[in-house]
Amino acid sequence: MLVHPVPVLSTSRLLLKPLELADAQALQETFPRWEIVRYLNAHVPWPYPSDGALRHLTDSVLPAIDAGTEWHWSLRLHTAPARLIGVVSLFDTPGNNRGLWLAPEWQKRGLMGEACQCINRYWFETLGRPVMQVPKAIANRGSCRLSVREGMHIVETTFSEYVSGRLETQVWQLTREQWMANTGILSGPVEATPYTHERHDDEQRGHPGRVIGREL
Repeated sequence: MLVHPVPVLSTSRLLLKPLELADAQALQETFPRWEIVRYLNAHVPWPYPSDGALRHLTDSVLPAIDAGTEWHWSLRLHTAPARLIGVVSLFDTPGNNRGLWLAPEWQKRGLMGEACQCINRYWFETLGRPVMQVPKAIANRGSCRLSVREGMHIVETTFSEYVSGRLETQVWQLTREQWMANTGILSGPVEATPYTHERHDDEQRGHPGRVIGREL
């Protein structure tokens, strides 16, 4: 299987850097907030443990990147590249191909839509995937509105377990053909630079939860 190295991506306002072990502290400081986790998959432990971010990176994110089955980026503003404000991810998981979260103070500024335009292009153009499916809680209205703007449509309604409990869920889908038809509206210039994360022999193992970056 061809393994695509996770590249550095860029949009007009955002720098998308591959997640790495050095991001553990910033994740630990930014992620564990109810506004962020309530609509994420129930595999995310809550209350969030004090070493949750480090264990998530070493047990889940970095091995999946190495295996070529997941792609994870931190979100940063070009004007403040040292500050992590969110995460976007792509997964080779049937029925669940994208995940994301953004710190509440940076929401409602169009940043998540901008990030999604960028990684959607990577999914369809670079990885060559034929379809993207994204499950999300119906109660997560802001995220559902984002899917509408992207031209996605609902292909399934079910129930799923979230950090906040069992909620009705819609699976939103976008095909490569639909995405190509919308690229004049949804796609902007995206710059990519190949990147390979550094691994350390003393990385700790074991994470009580599965994935931080599901669709918020």
